[in-house]
Amino acid sequence: MAANTGKELRGALIYSVYVRNYGKEGTFLEVAEDVERIRDLGTDIVWFLPIHPIGQKNKKGTLGCPYSIQDYRKVNPEYGTLEDFQYLLRRIHECGMKCMIDVVYNHTSWDSVLLEEHPEYFYKKEDGSCGNRAGVWADVADLDYSNRELWEYQIDSLCYWAGLGVDGFRCDVASMVPVDFWKRARERVARVNPEVIWLAESVHRSFIWELRQNGFYCASDSELFQAFDITYDYDIRGWFEEYFEGKIPLSYYLEQINQQETTYPENYVKLRCLENHDLPRALHYLPERRRLEMWTAWIYMLKGTVLLYNGQETLNDHTPSLFEQDKITWEKEEAFLTLLRTMARLKKEPVVTEGRYRMEIAGENRNTSVTAYESPECKMVGIFNLELTREEITVPLEDGVYKNQITGEEISVQGRKLALTDRPVVIIE
Repeated sequence: MAANTGKELRGALIYSVYVRNYGKEGTFLEVAEDVERIRDLGTDIVWFLPIHPIGQKNKKGTLGCPYSIQDYRKVNPEYGTLEDFQYLLRRIHECGMKCMIDVVYNHTSWDSVLLEEHPEYFYKKEDGSCGNRAGVWADVADLDYSNRELWEYQIDSLCYWAGLGVDGFRCDVASMVPVDFWKRARERVARVNPEVIWLAESVHRSFIWELRQNGFYCASDSELFQAFDITYDYDIRGWFEEYFEGKIPLSYYLEQINQQETTYPENYVKLRCLENHDLPRALHYLPERRRLEMWTAWIYMLKGTVLLYNGQETLNDHTPSLFEQDKITWEKEEAFLTLLRTMARLKKEPVVTEGRYRMEIAGENRNTSVTAYESPECKMVGIFNLELTREEITVPLEDGVYKNQITGEEISVQGRKLALTDRPVVIIE
């Protein structure tokens, strides 16, 4: 991974915003009115799905997909003006947060500025026509990074946004763009702002396999970590989905999480989430409330940066369409919001970023995660009964009575054993 990536990112919370479906009108100014609420969730970084003009040629749905971009250097007039975005950026900074924007560099819309002005920048099929390597993306045309002039145009665009005060880039299907480009981009952008955060949407193992089998370039997470601070956890997502489909035991998925510890560099940072704009809502997998709370708390305590997708905090069970106006429901439930705020606070404890990490798989059926962070000054232990079983497990704690930092309840450890309940537990000693 990037040699200078800071481990403090493991204590960070990213809040993802899709402007179109966020407020009544879907504008930058509506989000600006809400930044204090976003901050109070424990948010460190606000990530915006693409803010650029959306292509209309071959568009998906009524309004088109935000990942089909016409112009990398302008904002979508549907959301407001550049001045509106700059005001939103100032409000985010005033609230002590950073701003990250989506970078969609594998492809553009069919009516993009680049395709009109520089068709030589685009991937050509055998018949000489433009197209894309992933056939399901009919609304976009792929770029060709063998053209070094394209590199300069794209990097100049990144420097422009960094110069406006943008603090980070979430790079869409980063695996399909050469790692050498991203390394060069990071180096150049650092001249504008050396603190910019780089998040790669790395891809599923099956997608890497398919592209490479068809003769196309696709980088693995290990390669992307040369340029990026954070990558998605799609490398193990397949086991997550197979578990919820009833195909494998939970322990198989948990073991893959531990495998990351020996696969990536020591300062690796993964993005941990239950949902995002491409995935079903968490309630799809976890309709039972106690289990949803258990898994949500656990995700926060895994090593890595946490992602919260707008509407997740208000228990939305419907994933908004990317192609239509499909508004989020903002009815609050204080108990769940309290859990999120508590977990964000615990995530920021110094031991999480400075201490040694270990995740043990406990229980008769190996379905409980015991997550521990330990430094000379502090020890934090999280016990997450992910299948809500009733049993005793061995924990890395001395006998005694402890306070559950999540609920405030007393937790008894006897004979180094703890009785599992349907509530997540975090103990600090």
